[in-house]
Amino acid sequence: MRLSYLPLFGLFLLLPALAQAADPAAASACSAKLSPDGQMFYGKVAGKMTPQTDIREELEGVGRPLVMAGTMSRATARAAAEAAGECLKLLK
Repeated sequence: MRLSYLPLFGLFLLLPALAQAADPAAASACSAKLSPDGQMFYGKVAGKMTPQTDIREELEGVGRPLVMAGTMSRATARAAAEAAGECLKLLK
């Protein structure tokens, strides 16, 4: 009797994995709505995305040099990176 629940239990284990599947089309649509700065962040990080990628670390790697060089303000970089990060999450 208890073994009859085993397939159902297996299904519940798979549901989170299916829900986390990458959706490149949704990520692309999301990136189209970003500001030019956000699109720049997205474009520089999207090509490097893997399931193991630390999105925050990658975005900091793009934004920090721009802020340090005075090319972009910290507030602008932060807002653009946060918006791009939401789109990049769809690629994981």
